[in-house]
Amino acid sequence: MLSNKTTKKKIIAKTFLAETHWQKMKGLMFEDAKKFNYGLIFCLPRESIANATIHMLFVFFPIDIIYLDKNKKVTDLAKNILPFSLGYTPKKPSKYFIELPAGKSKGTKIGDELHW
Repeated sequence: MLSNKTTKKKIIAKTFLAETHWQKMKGLMFEDAKKFNYGLIFCLPRESIANATIHMLFVFFPIDIIYLDKNKKVTDLAKNILPFSLGYTPKKPSKYFIELPAGKSKGTKIGDELHW
């Protein structure tokens, strides 16, 4: 479960960690929008802007992305990123980012601390 420790609210019930190189590379490409009801968490080797940049090629539905620092505090939010967008780069270095169904980041703000 992904929850907001700051507001004490649940963001989404299910989460999965993109652990393998393949899972990180594939992300949500070619996934079915009807089955995407979870948060996909990416852990980067170090805080970075470049490594946290995403693309939406072959992702067929919009998503929200929450970017976090090493302390799991929100550093940036990208809402309703459209399918086949060429990229989104976070404004600050991130250690983690979480891909969510569009609208699920509602109520989350920069500076909030998240927990999974």
